[in-house]
Amino acid sequence: MGAVATPLLASVIGLIFVVVLALDVLRKDPGNETMVRISRAIQEGARAFLKREYATVSILVLLVAILIALAPTLTRNPDLVLGWRTSVAFVVGAVVSALAGYIGMSIATRANSRTTQAAADDGVRGALGVAISAGSVMGLSVVSLALLGLAVVYWVFRVPVIVNGYAMGASLVALFARSGGGLFTKGADMAADLVGKVEANIPEDDPRNPAVIADNVGDNVGDVAGLGADLLESYVESIIASMALAAALLGIGSMASERLMTLPFYIAAAGIIASILGILFVKAVGRKNPQAALMGGTYVAAILTAVASYFIIGNLGTAFTIGGKTYGVLGPFYATLAGIASGVIIGLVSEYFTSTKYAPVKRLAEASQTGPAITVTAGTAVGMESTAVPVLVLGISIIVAHHFAGMYGVAMAAFGMLATTGMVVAVDSYGPVADNAGGIAEMAGLDPSVREITDNLDAVGNTTAAIGKGFAIGSAAFAAIGLLSAYLASASIEIADVSDPKVMAGLLVGGMLPFFFSSMLFGAVSKVAFEMIDEVRRQFREIPGLLKGEVMPDSTTCVDISTRGAIRGMMKPGIMAIVVPVIVGLYDERALAGLLIGAVVTGVVLGIQTANSGGAMDNAKKYIEEGHFGGKGSEAHKAAVVGDTVGDPLKDTVGPSINILIKLMSVISLVLAPLFVK
Repeated sequence: MGAVATPLLASVIGLIFVVVLALDVLRKDPGNETMVRISRAIQEGARAFLKREYATVSILVLLVAILIALAPTLTRNPDLVLGWRTSVAFVVGAVVSALAGYIGMSIATRANSRTTQAAADDGVRGALGVAISAGSVMGLSVVSLALLGLAVVYWVFRVPVIVNGYAMGASLVALFARSGGGLFTKGADMAADLVGKVEANIPEDDPRNPAVIADNVGDNVGDVAGLGADLLESYVESIIASMALAAALLGIGSMASERLMTLPFYIAAAGIIASILGILFVKAVGRKNPQAALMGGTYVAAILTAVASYFIIGNLGTAFTIGGKTYGVLGPFYATLAGIASGVIIGLVSEYFTSTKYAPVKRLAEASQTGPAITVTAGTAVGMESTAVPVLVLGISIIVAHHFAGMYGVAMAAFGMLATTGMVVAVDSYGPVADNAGGIAEMAGLDPSVREITDNLDAVGNTTAAIGKGFAIGSAAFAAIGLLSAYLASASIEIADVSDPKVMAGLLVGGMLPFFFSSMLFGAVSKVAFEMIDEVRRQFREIPGLLKGEVMPDSTTCVDISTRGAIRGMMKPGIMAIVVPVIVGLYDERALAGLLIGAVVTGVVLGIQTANSGGAMDNAKKYIEEGHFGGKGSEAHKAAVVGDTVGDPLKDTVGPSINILIKLMSVISLVLAPLFVK
């Protein structure tokens, strides 16, 4: 119990803080009757989508859990480590991921009108306070529930191979939450922009547009529940990869193994407390410069975690030997520090290539004067260029981490990047709340000064979202490499030799999978957007007085179209991510190693490119809307809107989902490694 007492205590403190923040949000004034009605419509749409999504995913979770439980019987191998205990851990991981997403989304959708009213009553500081409180509910729910569940599973079972199932459950739910949420929001967003802004020439978030409510719902199910599930998965998997490597490389039961397996628990506990202090920092200093406050809180949390890690590892760590090489007590600390530094750098690079403050987006906005084709071409080029520095940083960090602590150090570097996940998710989830608040201000017809305040907060949210996506991709790369290393150790594969035809074949197939996976998601977004565009055009055409503002649109139908399309579209990619590593692993464990390596290499680069291309095209549109190059309604603006509709599925559906693809395949391989080894 001693090893898990500290993380359990930190988790409970985090959950208490979640309750305090949630009550603080709910006590705020929700605004006038119109604002409450709009907010309730967003709440109901988000709740209905998550209910249908979780109902669908639960069937798959139950099926996989049964197969894992029956594995010893089905394989006629009673000594197989897989069984009912791994199945229980798997289900707990899935439930924790779903629960965290539901809690965060519930508060975020209740905070939107309250943020709008706070902007009207108390300006930037009041609105920022409500929005960051709502985002913090999501952030702290993610880390507190994840660590609580993991600590309990570890305490009960104590066997790393069984505990791996917890990460697999969280990963499975994360894939569907991220891809389904992305499909929902982008189908609605594309229709709202193309038909509303370009064809009907009405403003963004105009109440006459029937797709606007669905777009606001999508912000929450995609960028709150979806992002939370994504980073919860990375958070859990980085801890489990460290544990699995310590067990596989040093042997279960040794003193060094036991100490190294529990180190991430203590650092995670410190990360929760540091994130709480970072959130308090934002609420204390967030006045006229919300971006400085949000970034300052992030840095405060990272620095405090780094300092705490030094003392934790120095006092609870131990020297250890892997492959004949001995590493010092503080080796894991330097590896952790490398992960923290690389996370900060990758986030800053993402900000540079996607923020309206810097040259890439300004050049892209200028290029939009020549038409949408150049916007899309130049935006794609920006994303491709943005891959260079993050990939080099990841490569250097891996070498540094390995130098100080071997492959265990690589896993600890991943966790170093993720130790302050509570703060990162809080800052990122704040964005959709601010975005919704602006939409409510527009739809409720409030004074333009209120929209100016919410637009300011939303602009900061776009920057933090870009940083969050960069952070998510970088952490996914580290987590996947850690899981891959754990799989190789568990499968007793010392070297994945490219001269082996099975390894080479696996590399080629794995390199293809992120592209094929992305193709399925793009196709699904296109289908949802097609149906939505057709419905919005129909309502504009057939509902008398709609464009004159004399009647309200039928938003419920649009929400239903996005819900059905997202549920339908997420199934094929999700099932592919589950089935392919199982089939390849049953064929040959070395071929599976090649497949995982190929998927990580292309997936990381493609994920960075798509996220940053989409972010740059989105913010080029916003830069023009600020009054540059003709402003709203200009030819440059229309071209940028078209570019944004291309960029939206890149940054909010494809890019984030690739992160989970490479992690899910890696964790499935790790969990099922005992089944694959012949």
